[in-house]
Amino acid sequence: MPAKTPVSVIDASALAALLFGEPEAEEVARRIEGTVLIAPRLLPFEIASVTLKKLRKHPAQREKIMAAHNLLDRMTIELIDVPLEQVVLLAEQKGLTTYDAAYVWLARSCGAGLETLDREVGKAMEK
Repeated sequence: MPAKTPVSVIDASALAALLFGEPEAEEVARRIEGTVLIAPRLLPFEIASVTLKKLRKHPAQREKIMAAHNLLDRMTIELIDVPLEQVVLLAEQKGLTTYDAAYVWLARSCGAGLETLDREVGKAMEK
């Protein structure tokens, strides 16, 4: 029987590093290689927020930033609905935002790894 492909939840911090070529991009790419990527349905909105911040901070790099943002459409990431009540309770318990808790909840519920560059989110996943 063939080995099952590992599943990873990717959060906005890790995906933004990939899309925008941030210093951590190579490490994130290495860790997700050969995995099926999933994320809560809110991921594209968080990436849009990162894009907007970058546009405001670096208006002269508009074309480059938008080209990087548009790479999201070429990535295969399954977007999944998460139960909001459970996410709120997890956020309350772990001291996270509901956005961050959505990634932790999804990873835990699927038995998947969580790719994040956010230390607090990583700590919440460990506990």
